[in-house]
Amino acid sequence: MTTLVFGHKAPDTDSLGSALIWDWFLNHTGTPAAARLLGTPNTEAAFVAKRWGFDEPAIIADVEDDQDCVIVDTNNPAELPANINNANVTAIIDHHKLVGGLETKGPIDITVRPLACTATIMYDLMGDQAAHMPDAIKGLMLSCILSDTLEFRSPTTTDRDRDLAVALAGQLNLAIPEYAGDMFAAKSDVSAFSDAELLRMDSKEYEACGTKFRVSVLETTAPAIVLDRKASIMDTMTTVAQEDGVDQVLLFVVDILNEEATMLIPNDLTKTVAEKSFAAAVTGDAVVLPGIMSRKKQIIPALKV
Repeated sequence: MTTLVFGHKAPDTDSLGSALIWDWFLNHTGTPAAARLLGTPNTEAAFVAKRWGFDEPAIIADVEDDQDCVIVDTNNPAELPANINNANVTAIIDHHKLVGGLETKGPIDITVRPLACTATIMYDLMGDQAAHMPDAIKGLMLSCILSDTLEFRSPTTTDRDRDLAVALAGQLNLAIPEYAGDMFAAKSDVSAFSDAELLRMDSKEYEACGTKFRVSVLETTAPAIVLDRKASIMDTMTTVAQEDGVDQVLLFVVDILNEEATMLIPNDLTKTVAEKSFAAAVTGDAVVLPGIMSRKKQIIPALKV
């Protein structure tokens, strides 16, 4: 049976790239495998796949009973196919906190490490086989690291992520600032997406103090493109929350270059969250949060109601 490799819903560069990287590694070491997606990738992830010569993997809605699969870049059942606990999960490779709720048919290989990027973990797991990576796989790995670290600006960045990225860029004869700039430009081009698509593009469900949130982050070098749509986006938050079964959508527009986030404040609940979670002084329908760059390390752990 072919092992399916996939990351979380609303695929970003690390989720898509890591699925393709592990697809290559499993096939290279004798296990038939195929990458899959659980949704349409964001614009940066699509750019990266095309840049390194990959077709986007097929999108699947669910997995069959007993289907062999490897989960990458998540361990959260809410971000995975509904039937995941009836599939045969053989491995999990991730860099997020353990959420709980996954059930497997037997003991499996689980690797969760406090690094900025799943692809960095994969390089270390490959051992000597990493020397066989073709340039296209190296390019994916570099892209994943630059995306998840925001070119080393994110507080999640570790020396291991940085050292590997620098080494890969050298092997590929790429200048990191120039290539990262191309990636971030692709990520910032969201003009073709509806407000609802923007809110779901890079989002995770999280519960704090009994309140269910969809925590959405848009990382961009051109925040005005998103903030100019602030009124309609805030109107759409209510619809998305109702459709997705959460109490509130939170949106953080991360300005990569200025290293800050703007949080939209459509109602009293979001105002309370901003004030209690980030000690913010809220006076309007948006608030700037200096230094806030990472949902995983700075936003999710801080949420209070």
